[in-house]
Amino acid sequence: MRQQFHVFLLRWVLNTVGLWVAVRLFGPSVGSETMPGLVGMFLLAGLIFSVINTIIRPIVVIFALPAILLTLGLFTLLVNGLMVYISLKVAPGLDMTFTHSILAGIIMSLVNYIVSSVVEVREQDRDNKVRS
Repeated sequence: MRQQFHVFLLRWVLNTVGLWVAVRLFGPSVGSETMPGLVGMFLLAGLIFSVINTIIRPIVVIFALPAILLTLGLFTLLVNGLMVYISLKVAPGLDMTFTHSILAGIIMSLVNYIVSSVVEVREQDRDNKVRS
């Protein structure tokens, strides 16, 4: 349970950084907020994205499975973009068009892939130490 919480915190921080990069690249300017206000806004957006990605994304993927299979997985890009779009609509102060959300979804997919790979490698290292 403790390790799952650490993985969630890691995903939250890296999703926050990924959203910051995506909004800076594809979104409109964020306004004249102070630095602590921006950090808090992106931390909240990262938390919202992490929760939405954990709860809603699997349900959407199940419903979109025929389209995902038909397009050989390319429809997953739209699903990821939808998750980013919903997250930024819910988060106060951040906005992005759906087209840019799809591009941001690609960035977020890479971030989540990297986190999953790092966690998997750490688990394998831990299992190897236990066996030794």
